[in-house]
Amino acid sequence: MRSSFGSHSASLIVSLVVVLALAAAPVAAQDCPELVGQWPYGEVWAAAVSGDYAYFGSGGALMVADVSEPSAPQVVGSVALPDILVEVAVSDGYAYVADWRAGLRIVDVQIPSAPVEVGPWGWGAPGHVARDVAVSGGYAYVAAGYDGVRVIDVSTPSAPVEVGFFPTPGWASGVDVVGAYAYVAEIVDIYSPSGGTLRVIDVSVPSAPAEEGSVPTPGWARAVAVADGYAYVADDDAGLRVIDVHTPSSPLEVGFRNTPGWAWGVAVAGSYAYVGDGTGGLRVIDVSTPTSPAEAGFLDTLGLARAVGVSGSHVYVADTANGLRVIDVSTPTTPDEVGFVETPSMADGIAVAGDHAYVGFHPSPGFQGLLQTGLRVFDVADPSVPVEVGFVDTPGYAHDVAVEGGYAHVAGGLAGLRVIDVSDPYDPNEIGFVDTPGDAVGVAVSGGHAYVADRFSGLRVIDLSVPTNPWEVGFWDTPGEALNVVVAGSHAFVADRFSGLRVIDVSDPYHPHEVGFVDTPGRAQDVAVYGGYAYVADHTEGLRVIDVSTPSAPVEVVYLDWPGTAEASSVAVADGYLYLSELDPESYHGAPTYLRAFDVSMPGAPVEAGSVETSAFEETAVALSGGHVFVTGGIRGASVFAACGGLVFSDGFESGGTSAWSATVP
Repeated sequence: MRSSFGSHSASLIVSLVVVLALAAAPVAAQDCPELVGQWPYGEVWAAAVSGDYAYFGSGGALMVADVSEPSAPQVVGSVALPDILVEVAVSDGYAYVADWRAGLRIVDVQIPSAPVEVGPWGWGAPGHVARDVAVSGGYAYVAAGYDGVRVIDVSTPSAPVEVGFFPTPGWASGVDVVGAYAYVAEIVDIYSPSGGTLRVIDVSVPSAPAEEGSVPTPGWARAVAVADGYAYVADDDAGLRVIDVHTPSSPLEVGFRNTPGWAWGVAVAGSYAYVGDGTGGLRVIDVSTPTSPAEAGFLDTLGLARAVGVSGSHVYVADTANGLRVIDVSTPTTPDEVGFVETPSMADGIAVAGDHAYVGFHPSPGFQGLLQTGLRVFDVADPSVPVEVGFVDTPGYAHDVAVEGGYAHVAGGLAGLRVIDVSDPYDPNEIGFVDTPGDAVGVAVSGGHAYVADRFSGLRVIDLSVPTNPWEVGFWDTPGEALNVVVAGSHAFVADRFSGLRVIDVSDPYHPHEVGFVDTPGRAQDVAVYGGYAYVADHTEGLRVIDVSTPSAPVEVVYLDWPGTAEASSVAVADGYLYLSELDPESYHGAPTYLRAFDVSMPGAPVEAGSVETSAFEETAVALSGGHVFVTGGIRGASVFAACGGLVFSDGFESGGTSAWSATVP
């Protein structure tokens, strides 16, 4: 990470360096922040079926469901894994999971109610992904993006070893293995609409895979299934492509079927191909004549249909925020949903009060309905084992949460501010709301009022004196897009996206008015205030530190940025430490994301104290309580970290009380 300092602070930093050099040189505490617990559940991207059990991912957890009665699937076991489950294959009592940035994870599922991870394999460094996996003859074949296809010996599942690889020119997205050949669905360039390729790889000698043939596809070749001499390629916006692979050295496209969505997943059974078609739901394609595939039927699922698994007359669809759907296809022309397993969607805002964490959930952008949207309550008395104890549905997206006096106040998107009675965490109930004119995405509560960041409708001030009947008493229309707000004293500090930080005097809630601003160079996403300074998460422009001791004349004094494509997303500060969560648009291509900790004991001169890699996707929020940092991870639930405990001096003692210090330094 590199730090850049504005001209206002140059002399201050020089003097600080001198003072610290003369003191007993402190260093950052080790393992700070440190992961202590997680609730990893979220969207379903992966699904497979074996016998009477379905295996599917829910965010960062592998779930096992008994589907012996397809109309009533029951989850019987689960195990948390380090990252997002993007694909899963099951063979001989083991589940082989493509766990994105965490590589291949092997889970013993011989006892379905007690799955346990037995063997990880990965690169041990960021920037790599496991996108798909197929298992055959004691080997796992991992489609690994720009790292090609990796061949892993899994004859001893607890000790997987890479024995060979094939360097695909493009992005290896999907893989299937039949006989002596691996069939690889490849995207030519994930950064452009470049088309795809089906590659046929001879793996008769697993340690020396060699290309036998290839054929281009018009779309992004995302997944492949092979049956009876034909490869069926889920080709994104180019639908389903049928490739004749009877002669592996000369694969040839012989048929195709356009689909209305994005073909992301495919499975073949009998005379039918089943396509997970994103917004197009499940498409049932008659491939009895491979040269003339024809749609036989479809079911428009509410989520984004991705992976599909087939067992008998039922198809199991990984439907992202809509969970796992069980579809009866005994009559292919009229597929019918007969069962489902609901899972959470995207964890966004978070607040912690006492022994409970309150997390807002909403679907990813692009869904057809409001699925799994609402407030979930977790018992975090033991932070290492967060347990969900309550849930209340909300009519809008639950973007942010503020808790005070037995009430949770939820920024509910287009549904405005929702007031939830959480006096009984096991039975939360909505008791009041006010429909703000914009899109409520941020909320803070202070002095009997809620301050709502209402996007293009600015800051709204809501009187909460009657929780069952909250009403707006004032507003200030900020020039930008109000995304988040924090209140300190008689001022509200608004992260106003392209208009930077806005300082609003709310001493009279009926007549809020702006008294100062700093137009930050990036997109102000979030803000925290501590010790007379505002800390702004400024998207691609890092962390901005603004002196607000004179609210009418705020001035930036320091900024910190770091190389790469990471974006500062959310920020919280307490007890002399600031915690910044980041997102990275490249996380979908393997880039890591981090929670960073900064020592702000000298508020105008933050120093990075440590960082820890997270598995966040799309949304993050940070809350602090009781020596712990609570971080949402979007489609991967939430994690709990031990907060930084202070500085450690060169004699090994921590800063703080001196009663236990040695009289002399060895």
